[in-house]
Amino acid sequence: MKQARQKAILEIIASTAVETQEDLQSLLIQKGFDVTQATVSRDIRELGLIKSNTDEGYRYLVGEAKKAPELGEKFTRIFAEAARSVDSARNLIVVKSYPGMGPAMGTAIDNMRIEGIVGTLAGDDTLLIISHDDAKAVELANALTKLIKVD
Repeated sequence: MKQARQKAILEIIASTAVETQEDLQSLLIQKGFDVTQATVSRDIRELGLIKSNTDEGYRYLVGEAKKAPELGEKFTRIFAEAARSVDSARNLIVVKSYPGMGPAMGTAIDNMRIEGIVGTLAGDDTLLIISHDDAKAVELANALTKLIKVD
């Protein structure tokens, strides 16, 4: 439900100038989502939406990090400092990290909403990234390997 609701939010703000959380809540209710203002607020934060002054007035927009399919600057820094190795097997990518950094890397990957990634599973020093297919896993593993900071 959350994923469908957040997808609807992105579709709404792409096609409609939404100025307030209340406006967004009303539009979601019209689409059949039973949401509270608190839920809308949480979704806005999780999606990284920003309120910007445009020619049409203030409206919610997708933040730059969410627009870019490439890895964002914040994740790049986290990953470069925390990762020790990257390996792929079929549609899975295993990233070994320093102790305690697996969850931070998993959160960063999840928040980037990189196309082709189904999800992540983080342990203390390991991150499992599950992609839709083998080719995407190899592509992402190669990109991640290049980011690792060598001491």
